[in-house]
Amino acid sequence: MIGFRILKRRRAVSADVVERFRTIPVANISDSMSRMTAGGSRLRPLHRSGVMAGPAVTVKTRPGDNLMIHKAIDIAAPGDVIVVDGGGDLTNALIGEMMISHAQKRGLAGIVINGAVRDSAWIAEHDFPMFAAGISHRGPYKDGPGEINVPIAVDGMVIDPGDLVIGDNDGLLCVPFDHTETIYTAAAAKHAAEEKQMVAIAEGRSDRSWIDAALKRLGCEIES
Repeated sequence: MIGFRILKRRRAVSADVVERFRTIPVANISDSMSRMTAGGSRLRPLHRSGVMAGPAVTVKTRPGDNLMIHKAIDIAAPGDVIVVDGGGDLTNALIGEMMISHAQKRGLAGIVINGAVRDSAWIAEHDFPMFAAGISHRGPYKDGPGEINVPIAVDGMVIDPGDLVIGDNDGLLCVPFDHTETIYTAAAAKHAAEEKQMVAIAEGRSDRSWIDAALKRLGCEIES
């Protein structure tokens, strides 16, 4: 039934792809995707530290209800990232310490909630990757409906089951399954170029001539 179903994930990015992307800052990956894709500024890391990376298990749930999130935790494989579209509603927390502890025990790589969580102090004391839009002490319902392993969207960013989901202190990003190699090549090259630029800055030989060139090209009036 549309709206209340659990599907099988047909494909997922490999562990090798996940590990290669883990070394690249999310900002560099985002730049390599033309800065047009993002998980929304509200989705922030709440855990103590650490990069999140893994293939997506997607969940679409009614705001305030976490029945399908419980099921997703039970069927997800070690290394998976559960990504939940809870409509961005912050009225009821969809997950807390007990569910996160169960996910951690099962070897999941992280959880993303487009909605609220609770037990935020506990989350902040641990390194299990947890991204959410907000915090609420009000607990969830467990009545459904909802869907697992269907395409979802968060602030315009589409996530298909098995896509790469990666997050760091700057936020999170979805890299589509079919484009991981192309995007990794571009992001790795950008990261390497920025590392060279940081060396040049430290040594006082950073070339800033591009600024005046850009102002001239754009017709900026500058008093002499």
